[in-house]
Amino acid sequence: MPDKPKNIARLIMVGDVVGEAGLEALSQHLASLIASYSADFTVVNGENAAGGFGLTESTLQSILKAGADLVTTGNHVWEKRDFWPCLDTYLNVLRPGNYPGALPGRGFAIIEKAGLRWCGINLQGREFMTAIDCPFRTLDAYLVELELQKPCIAVVDFHAESPQEKEALGLYADGRVAVLAGTHTHVQTADQRVLPKGTAYITDLGMTGVEESIIGMDKAICLERNKTQIPFKMELAKGTACIHGIVVDIDVDSGLARRIERLEFPC
Repeated sequence: MPDKPKNIARLIMVGDVVGEAGLEALSQHLASLIASYSADFTVVNGENAAGGFGLTESTLQSILKAGADLVTTGNHVWEKRDFWPCLDTYLNVLRPGNYPGALPGRGFAIIEKAGLRWCGINLQGREFMTAIDCPFRTLDAYLVELELQKPCIAVVDFHAESPQEKEALGLYADGRVAVLAGTHTHVQTADQRVLPKGTAYITDLGMTGVEESIIGMDKAICLERNKTQIPFKMELAKGTACIHGIVVDIDVDSGLARRIERLEFPC
């Protein structure tokens, strides 16, 4: 990516952190990536950081210490019940906002950094996942609230299984948010682009985990699960992790994207 022009804010978004290997990769490399890209804001999806499923306060602290300004999550955020109070304590941690009912945490946050205001939004899909409240309507409600917070750069993590649903929400949000990035599948897609009205989009950021694995998990166990259809307990893969995500240049005046590229390091 070229040098950052004037009046451009640069964002790094990092895909699902999987286990100790993913945390180690962040600890070793995220700060230098932020410096080398001159990034102004960094979003990390941490929902698989604690042993591959969920978050703990200590794994959250590791992600924040590595350089994340905002931590997003997904369906596995509920795995560690001891973590639930942290969703209310840490204002820079989000869970999908379209879960129904009175639950801990929030799916929308405003964070000010270096003279810029960033709006983080976390939503979850419904296709091939547990059906929860509508992400489209929830996004609309958040964007009404965002109107009261302008000027602000809006960034959406859409944690969903279906590429169709992700593209649909991306086009629905086009021109209304700076970035809409998919998470959850742990496989980075090659469809990064700036949509016609100025929203940077990618179907999935990929994962920050062991590359020689099956979505960050031990290959042999996953193969047995698939061959036998017996739900053997999955275990984390061992090895060196890669960081996957995107880098986006955003026009500060319009709050819309100018450029997006995939991030793969140190693959």
